Parts: sequence; C-alpha cells; structure tokens
Amino acid sequence: MTAAEKGYAGRFRDPKYWLRGLAAGEIFVRCPRCAGRASVLPDPESADGTRNHVWLRRRLSCLGCTYTADWDAPRRAGDNARILPEFSGPNDPYFGLPLWLSVDCRGRLLWAYNAEHLDLLEAYVSARLRERGRDMGSQTLVERLPAWIKDGKNRADVLDGIRRLRALLA
Repeated sequence: MTAAEKGYAGRFRDPKYWLRGLAAGEIFVRCPRCAGRASVLPDPESADGTRNHVWLRRRLSCLGCTYTADWDAPRRAGDNARILPEFSGPNDPYFGLPLWLSVDCRGRLLWAYNAEHLDLLEAYVSARLRERGRDMGSQTLVERLPAWIKDGKNRADVLDGIRRLRALLA
C-alpha cells in the first residue's frame, strides 16, 4: 500500500523520529559472503530488559548462506565507556556494510535501513503539506534529509526510487 493510499498524500506531520531510533530494530544489509539480503539485529543474548542494549551488541545473519557475525560496541580508552556507532550514511552503522535498500535516484543514493524507514520517507515525500515537529531543532530524521529529497520538483523521481526500494523487500 502506498503512502497516498494510506492517506498521507495531503499532509505530513513530523513524527520526530531520529535515524538512530530506526536503526534500533532490524537493518537490511548486503551479506559480505554471498551479496544476498542479510539482517543486522540486536543480539538477543545481550538483552537486559531495556532498550539500552540495542546499540551495544548486534548480530549479522544471512539466511541465504548462513553467514553470521557479532559486533560489540568498542570501549573508549581511559574510562572504558562504550562508543556508539555513527548513524548517518548509506552503510550499516555497526558492520559498515552496504545497505540492501539503496538505489540510484537522480544521480544520488536513496537509502533506507528497513521498511519503517521506507514508510517514513514515502509519507514525507508524497505529502503536499509538510509540517515540522516542535522543540526538536534540526535533529529529526525528516529535518536532516538532503535537500534533493525535500525538493518538490523531485517528488516523482524520489517516489519512483522508493517504489524500487520497496520491490527489494519482496
């Protein structure tokens, strides 16, 4: 179901999501062994009953070739505190692998971590009226989108890119 079918085409209100929040769940990446679709998820063995663990340990697994790998947040020298990954670009923040959901769009890379991220992008791009969130500065995912995605004249091309990304989920 497209964003227009869900009723988003008229108005979009920023739900105030941060990119790191969308990365707390499953992230689809290219498997380093077979180049198929793999998943990066919080390591279930490190769950401590809170959401804090989701950035400390991750597990990469590919159902195609059964490849697995684990990632632990590195520790900072001196005080032994954990260093959180950088949530900013078209690669997985944990293993540095290329994202499965990435396509060329208008000579640039359009990417998403997962279906929820894709839904948010589609709702924003398809909307004719876009309302900002309050009291968040420029920290929300929507406010940090590149100008070429926000530009209304690119709407059709970006929505086509989102449609192609959605096809990769099937």
